[in-house]
Amino acid sequence: MTTLEKVRRKKALVGVIGMGYVGLPLVRAFAHKGFRVLGFDIDPKKVAALNAGRSYIKHIPSTFIRELRQAGTFEATGDFQRLAEPDCILICVPTPLTPTQEPDLSFVRRTAGAIANRLRRGQLVVLESTTYPGTTREVLLPVLEGTGLKVGRDFYLAFSPEREDPGNPTYTMESIPKVVGAVDRPSLQVALALYGAVVPKVVPVSSAEAAEAAKILENIYRAVNIALVNELKVLFDRMGIDIWEVIDAARTKPFGYHPFYPGPGWGGHCIPIDPFYLSWKARQFGITTHFIERAGEVNVSMTEFVAQKVAQALNERKKAVKGARLLLLGVAYKRNVDDIRESPALPLIERLQEMGARVAYHDPHIPVFPPLREHPNLKMKSVRLTASLLARQDAVVVVTDHSAYDWEWVVKHAPLIVDTRGVTRSIRSGRGKVVKA
Repeated sequence: MTTLEKVRRKKALVGVIGMGYVGLPLVRAFAHKGFRVLGFDIDPKKVAALNAGRSYIKHIPSTFIRELRQAGTFEATGDFQRLAEPDCILICVPTPLTPTQEPDLSFVRRTAGAIANRLRRGQLVVLESTTYPGTTREVLLPVLEGTGLKVGRDFYLAFSPEREDPGNPTYTMESIPKVVGAVDRPSLQVALALYGAVVPKVVPVSSAEAAEAAKILENIYRAVNIALVNELKVLFDRMGIDIWEVIDAARTKPFGYHPFYPGPGWGGHCIPIDPFYLSWKARQFGITTHFIERAGEVNVSMTEFVAQKVAQALNERKKAVKGARLLLLGVAYKRNVDDIRESPALPLIERLQEMGARVAYHDPHIPVFPPLREHPNLKMKSVRLTASLLARQDAVVVVTDHSAYDWEWVVKHAPLIVDTRGVTRSIRSGRGKVVKA
């Protein structure tokens, strides 16, 4: 039976490399549609948790993992020698930046090597990790063909970008159209069949490069527009204009405008990283991506803007930042998620600490900081949020607008609030103690 026939009959074993915020939803999607799934991860704690029926991602319930384990349709493993078993292998590994803002493809390269060590005829390999156009063909293909097997004849290779939005109850992997590109037509045919079995719509494009570029475009669009409203926030703040009031007014236009909202910076595993993959690639063609570079500068500068607004607010109350007790509300990169990756709260905490402040945080979704590659010295735990705690602070900084917070209650008990999300705008009782940032 060919791989294509196995996929169409749902007899194919699907392997997912990386059991994180992208990989685990893929497991859910394929298992829901009747496929058997083998999950790979280098973290033995994740492997043990999954095989014990425990989830470590909020929107993937443990009950679901237990059901899959009991049905025998899912297993997690750290043994990469088992990569010969799956008929289809989906790569969901990190693609971070180096300290010099260049692509770090070390995870992708190591994964390609592990697959090549066990590559067999008929396997489909799909990269889902966001990267620059050309990665699938220029990085993965040579490693896989180094085995002596030929793409399109002996194995298949494609790219299909993840479109996961953690914490979004409306759109899940099973309901979002899937862009699919490949290095040749036979690979595209198999990849389209695989994803067509689990998503409502597949969107084929002419090449892996086109699919890689589509994902980069999606994230650059968001990065540039976030930077635009953040830049306008600074300007309108100087002019005494409320940026959130302006956005609310503009969004009443039923065409030609889509609202983006300012904040304390950018965060998550996509927006602060992925655009710079294209900037790096563009330099190889002698092109400078001005919008991307400027968006990065603006969004990164928001950390300093917020820190200075905190200092200014304290100064107006005859208090110094040095020695001040500051409480950050929310440290996740966006509301209602348990993900702290690339959160603007992290550089903000470091900056306020550099200024001498005593910083604590509360976040109902982040009870303790996980190990952080870029911020290894930040080891903090969420404090218990009480009225007396709020009252003892010199300032409370709203960083993430989780829906669990009662903002009227916060305003009532905190002596000073620095609001980076506009959550206190409608609370009249806080007008004398709220500073917009």
